[in-house]
Amino acid sequence: MSRNRSLPRARKRLSQNFLTDVGAARLIVRSSGVTAEDLVLEIGPGDGMLTRQLLGSAGRVHAYEKDAIYADRLRRRYLGNDRIRLYHMDFRSVREPAKPFAVVANVPFAVTTDLVRWCLAARQLTSATLLTQYEFARKHSGDYGRWTKLTVTHWPTVAMELGARIGRHSFDPVPRVDTAILRLRRRPRPLLPGSALADYRRVVELGFAGVGGSLASSLRREFPTRTVRAACVAAEIALDEPVGLIDPNRWLTLYGALRTDANSHRYTNVSDTFMYQTRKGAP
Repeated sequence: MSRNRSLPRARKRLSQNFLTDVGAARLIVRSSGVTAEDLVLEIGPGDGMLTRQLLGSAGRVHAYEKDAIYADRLRRRYLGNDRIRLYHMDFRSVREPAKPFAVVANVPFAVTTDLVRWCLAARQLTSATLLTQYEFARKHSGDYGRWTKLTVTHWPTVAMELGARIGRHSFDPVPRVDTAILRLRRRPRPLLPGSALADYRRVVELGFAGVGGSLASSLRREFPTRTVRAACVAAEIALDEPVGLIDPNRWLTLYGALRTDANSHRYTNVSDTFMYQTRKGAP
């Protein structure tokens, strides 16, 4: 079949770089750990390189393709296959399934952050294995030694890990940068009590406010200086340390220390809960 001349223009508009390396596709699916028991949502399957590998491992696949041309091709290709459903729609408007599911995708670069946020907000998500720009994956997994607000905010419930690097020549058209697997994994047991999560996230928002050039300075807007100082000592955070250098584990210790005052007794065991789960092997 000849190529449709409109496809290159559509690819650019939709930020499409199609995976052409079958070995890389197998690596992504293997990294996801999905089995015949799993429902998998695939974002932007394109011409179906990753889809073919998913059908060899997953129990069911729901594929969401924004490009009408490829959505139609895939629908015709898998006509009669009851293990896969094809949808012509923007994944960002998809409502999550009512049952547990995983996400596996070669993510369009232009909407990576939107899709990661979708995954983080999905209560039934068990894991997401996302092929993103290499720099994006490093940034959100802490590989630079710096940590984003997005990662720190969701760390009590979702671990973010850097996976294998995949070279740019595994794609058509060839992008300007390499890619890497970013793995999101829902923790079976959160590192904080559910009742503390909203408050923890509010404290993280305060800490990332960027006031005074350090985490401690930002926290002093709400907490007494002596409370901030004691919490920073407990978490081994220097008083002049920039917020981006604080890893999620120290954030959890910091939060537990901040909430040990007389008005917040219900949070006094937060640090102990975290330390127990760390000893048990939780990242």
